[in-house]
Amino acid sequence: MKSPARILITGASGFVGRRIIAALAASYPEARVIGLDRMGETGTRLDITDKESVEAAIEQHQPDHLVHLAAISSVPQSFSDPELTWRTNVFGTLNLIMALQAHAPDCRMLFVSSAEVYGRSTFNGTSVKEDALLQPNNPYAASKAAADIMVRESSNRGLKATIVRPFNHTGPGQSDAFVIPAFCSQIARIEKGLQPPQIEVGQLDDERDFCDVRDIIDLYMLIIGESAHLSPGLTLNAASGVPRRIGDILETLLSKASVPITVKQDPARLRAVRVPRILGNADLARQTLGWSPVIPFEQTLQETLDYWRSV
Repeated sequence: MKSPARILITGASGFVGRRIIAALAASYPEARVIGLDRMGETGTRLDITDKESVEAAIEQHQPDHLVHLAAISSVPQSFSDPELTWRTNVFGTLNLIMALQAHAPDCRMLFVSSAEVYGRSTFNGTSVKEDALLQPNNPYAASKAAADIMVRESSNRGLKATIVRPFNHTGPGQSDAFVIPAFCSQIARIEKGLQPPQIEVGQLDDERDFCDVRDIIDLYMLIIGESAHLSPGLTLNAASGVPRRIGDILETLLSKASVPITVKQDPARLRAVRVPRILGNADLARQTLGWSPVIPFEQTLQETLDYWRSV
C-alpha cells in the first residue's frame, strides 16, 4: 500500500492537532506533514471560513490525505456566538470539501466529528452506536451534526472520507476549559499556593465515556494507514465503553493532592441542559481496524495532573 506523501492537518495547533502532527512525522518521515491553523502557530496560516484561501491551499499543496480537526469546539462559545460556530464548523468544512473535489479529488479525508451529535439519543443511558439518530442538543452539536451529514452525503458523490465521532478524550496538554484538566489545574494551583484550597466544579453526578488522547491518535493513524481499504463515508465511534462518574474522577484526583482541598459547586460550570450519562459503543472500530483503547484511565489522570503541576 502506498504511504501518504502530502498530509494536511487543519486545526493543527490544537490539543489533538499537535499530537497527530508528531505521530505522522514519526510514522511517515518521508511525507510532507503540513499543519494549518487560523493563527499560523504551526507554520501555515489558514482560516477555513475563507473560501478562496482554502481553495488556494488545497491547489498549492495537492494533499493525498487531509485530517480535518479545525472547529469551534466550545459549547459555551457556541451559545454566545452561534454565527461563528456555524460559519466555521459547517461552511468551513464545506469549503474544504469543494476544494478537494475541484483540486485533489483523490485525497482521503478524515473528518473528526463529535459524539455530541447524538445529543438526546444518549438520554436513555445506553451505549450509542453509529446508527443512532443524530439529535444535537446545543449549537456546537448541531453544527457538527450538519457537517457530519454533509461529509457523508459528499461521500456518495466521490469524496473519499472517513468520519470519526470521538467521545470525551483527555490527557496532558488539554485546555482547562475541559473537565479533567479543570480539576487538575485547580489542584496544581492550590498546591502551589496560587489559589485558595477550594476547587470549583460543575455537575458531579453525570457519567461520561473517556479515552486517553493517545488512544484516539492511534485510531486516527490506523484510519490514515488503512484508508485505501475503507468504504467512503465509513463512520466510527471512538469510545471506551466505560461510564465514569465525574465526582468519582474528582475524588481520585483529590486523593493525589498534597494538601487538603474542599469542593464548591460553581453555577457557571453547569450546562443549561443536563445529560446524566453519555456512553459510546466502539465495536465497529474494533471490528474494522482492530482498535480499542489501551491506556489505563488511572495513568491518564496521573499524567494530566503531573502536566498541570509542571506548567
